[in-house]
Amino acid sequence: MIDILGIEVPDAGALFFVALALHIAAGLTAVVAGAAVMLMRKGTRRHRRVGWTYLTALSVIFVTMVVMVVIRWPLNLHLLALGTVSLTAASLGVLNRRRRWSDAWHIVAMGSSYIAMLTAFYVDNGPQLPIWELLPAWAFWVLPTAVGAPLIWFAIRRRAGGAASGGASERSAEQSSPQQASHPPQH
Repeated sequence: MIDILGIEVPDAGALFFVALALHIAAGLTAVVAGAAVMLMRKGTRRHRRVGWTYLTALSVIFVTMVVMVVIRWPLNLHLLALGTVSLTAASLGVLNRRRRWSDAWHIVAMGSSYIAMLTAFYVDNGPQLPIWELLPAWAFWVLPTAVGAPLIWFAIRRRAGGAASGGASERSAEQSSPQQASHPPQH
């Protein structure tokens, strides 16, 4: 093991360290982009651009994680499972938006992706992080979901309320548009 900034990293060769460096950079990018996109106004060009940044970073995390799992087989199979869940959920979230199925499902899929990504980070690194090191091992598996699930629920409720009121106000605005006033109804 090698100590890097207080975190013990396996001494698994040069390829492992290159993959780890890319993995860390992509992980930081995904965490920031994921948090930022959650706070942005939905449906804007900026929201989509930052969302693609999240998905791209998550894809790099996944590829580098696979490399590291193969090198350290079978010690990190649980991380492979979490990474697969995270990338699959994000991919379904993107597919959902492209198919215009449901805002709620998009929020659930993308939020679940973010939760799975953070769970993998804490399961792997939590025992070495200040304050987190005081927690029992099960907490690394449970806390990201315990915090994230209510936030997802809140986002769905907020989006549903905003969509309902936005839809009603858009309909009333359309009904009272000047074009309609200048064109009497035809019978």
